[in-house]
Amino acid sequence: MQEGTTLARHSKASGRRAFAAPPRTTGRSGAHRADCDRLPVTGRVAAAVVAVGTLTTGVGAAGGFGSDSGDTRFIPLGAGPELAAALVHGSAPRATPVATVHTIEPGLEAAKLMRSEALYARQHVDRAIKQASDGYTARQAELKRQQDEQAAKDAQAAADAQAVKDAQDAENARIATEQAAAAVAARPKAVKPAQGAFTSGFGARWGTTHYGVDIANAIGTPILSVQDGVVVEAGAASGFGLWVRVQHDDGTITIYGHVNEILVPQGRRVAAGDQIATMGNRGQSTGPHLHFEVWIGGSQKIDPIGWLGERGIAL
Repeated sequence: MQEGTTLARHSKASGRRAFAAPPRTTGRSGAHRADCDRLPVTGRVAAAVVAVGTLTTGVGAAGGFGSDSGDTRFIPLGAGPELAAALVHGSAPRATPVATVHTIEPGLEAAKLMRSEALYARQHVDRAIKQASDGYTARQAELKRQQDEQAAKDAQAAADAQAVKDAQDAENARIATEQAAAAVAARPKAVKPAQGAFTSGFGARWGTTHYGVDIANAIGTPILSVQDGVVVEAGAASGFGLWVRVQHDDGTITIYGHVNEILVPQGRRVAAGDQIATMGNRGQSTGPHLHFEVWIGGSQKIDPIGWLGERGIAL
């Protein structure tokens, strides 16, 4: 028998059963089996065990093999089904156990760790950049809103100021218009052409016709337009030295002769009472005076005294 195989032995001297290893009961009286963790019984040894078991079984059944009592049987290890189970268990092919092997490569693990840390850091950086960008965008939007609000306030203030200015300008224009209208209304429709002494009237004089009236005064005395009109001529004239002719709105022309200085150009619009020249002694004159004539329709010469009298002017 090989080592590891449990055999039953019989000692005549002691009259008791002996075992190479302590017996292990399995639940059936008198049955013993080899431990499963021992070496399996195979090949020729297994055949010998089976043979011995068969032989001893028969001897025991015949009535003792060195037994003290005739009814005591010796049951060897191979007498029961345990030996067959052990033989089957030992002869069955053993499956190769599956083992999980963990291989650790420090470089690869370090690279993975670094990559993980880089991704984690990148997430933090991206989050910080996004927060900063969002904050900057919000600040810019708030700044633009404030600027737009201030611009709207400034525009409204400018519009209000312009409205006030326009209203003031309109009021000033209205006042000026009213004042001008009042001045026009208050202004006389006709005035005396010059202040001075009446020295000669309309009609025959020294064998000729005197077509106007003479008003004497000092050189430089103001000469005024008797009515509103337009200056149609201002300059030299035969016998008068210098003269000014004004055509009025009804077509009547008034003549101002022997003037010393002309103050209005041809084409100027003048009003009743505007100064147009100064009194002088130019041309055929016996002293400083104004020679004044009235031409109805621009050509018919009439007595200025009656014409002036119709307009409330007395010489």
